[in-house]
Amino acid sequence: MALKQLASQTAVYGLSSMLGRFLNYLLVPIHTGVFVPSEYGVVSDVYAMSAFVAVLLTLGIETAFFRYVNKSGSPSQLVMGNSFLILLVSVIIFWGISLFDTGACANWLGYANNPEYITWMVLSLGFDALSSIPMAKLRQDNKPILFAGINFANIGVNIGINLLFVWYGMNNLEASNWFMDNLFDPSIGVGYVFLANMFASGAKFLLLIPTILRASFRVDRALIQQLLLYGLPLMIASFAGIINETLDRRLIRILLEPKIGETEALAQVGIYSACYKLSIIITLFIQAFRYAAEPFFFSKEKEKNSPTTYAGVMTWFTIAVSAMMVFVLLYLDVLKRFIDNEAYWEGLHIVPILLIANICLGWNYNLAIWYKLTNQTKYGAYLAGIGAVITISTNWLLIPKMGYTGAAWATLLSYSGMTIISYIWGQRKMYVPYDLKKLLGYPALGFGIYLVSVQIPVEGITHWIVNTGLLAVYLIVIATLERNQLKGLLS
Repeated sequence: MALKQLASQTAVYGLSSMLGRFLNYLLVPIHTGVFVPSEYGVVSDVYAMSAFVAVLLTLGIETAFFRYVNKSGSPSQLVMGNSFLILLVSVIIFWGISLFDTGACANWLGYANNPEYITWMVLSLGFDALSSIPMAKLRQDNKPILFAGINFANIGVNIGINLLFVWYGMNNLEASNWFMDNLFDPSIGVGYVFLANMFASGAKFLLLIPTILRASFRVDRALIQQLLLYGLPLMIASFAGIINETLDRRLIRILLEPKIGETEALAQVGIYSACYKLSIIITLFIQAFRYAAEPFFFSKEKEKNSPTTYAGVMTWFTIAVSAMMVFVLLYLDVLKRFIDNEAYWEGLHIVPILLIANICLGWNYNLAIWYKLTNQTKYGAYLAGIGAVITISTNWLLIPKMGYTGAAWATLLSYSGMTIISYIWGQRKMYVPYDLKKLLGYPALGFGIYLVSVQIPVEGITHWIVNTGLLAVYLIVIATLERNQLKGLLS
């Protein structure tokens, strides 16, 4: 059965990615337990800016590599070598500009007192960009164990340094031992997060050198031109996508700092970013789904009943993320302890907004099949651009009035707006019989159950028992309505 096949592919292809991202998420309680919101806001702000640079630095060449490695008529090692050379030039230019006068760069970004933060992240971004093509080659060569091993090594170095310098060091400032006396410097503080990232990215690049050295570095100007012509439009679309995903962190600081000061503005960034992490379960599922969905959709393209299959996938995707939303909301008083500092909990009211926004984001990935299957990918760029305009305008209007709460609403408005537009355009170009009653009804029912839970005047373990019962009711209702489909999935 098609849906059963997609479920298994989502589990297989998404597992290593989900596990890696989950391990990185485990740093959240470490960081929030050690750093006050304004300090954690620095981490979120710098990483938000880094996301934009990462897109520009890689120039869309990773996707271009996959496009031309089998279609250009050139040996794969030559395609890899020329792809790597493009990024090498990009990184050298970036490092040259950024490191030539780090102080001026740091001052422009608002970190004049800590230019080392910018230096460490600039180096990290360069190593990550140079690693993207050899990692793509491992995927192309079907070497999942080596691919996952290098990824986990990168994650292990990052987590290890964070555990040693952030968790142990920052929690034992009065201790006297060889590590604390000779290696640890408390004045670095939040900078250890960026140092860990730099060493992890450098280690990943070093592990990939054997793969890089197998490439052919004979310059092929025609191939380089093809790679750039294919990749640059994708870079523009990806840049617009990053605006939708991360610009709100930066705008919170920019728009609020003149009104409430740098420290308080960064604190709002920190609270917003930490509470955003509570949507991790939906985020991880969407990432795993993306790994499996695109090849699955293309494989079903020529089948007579493919539109019905796509509609069924959308329904079951909605069921899965809606159930996750209900779980998070009903157990929010438990899950909030993932953020190991009560100073961040004042932002928990934005979690329901962000969960619904993430459901809309998942719908967008499902709806994307219409412009991918009809070879009209320009519409993907249009949609990302529209989303960027909505993101910028709504954040600009709402953040000064509502703080980080305005950023949450802007995220929902952007993703929902993109969903509505994509649905309308898609149904005209390639009709898919989506069941709108279920797509809208299941999340609405789940949110309604959450509102019922909020009104029940019980606390403690009784509250958890009641919420467990409400979750069971929700799942039973879905299982009853989808009993025929469930039989097919479980058979």
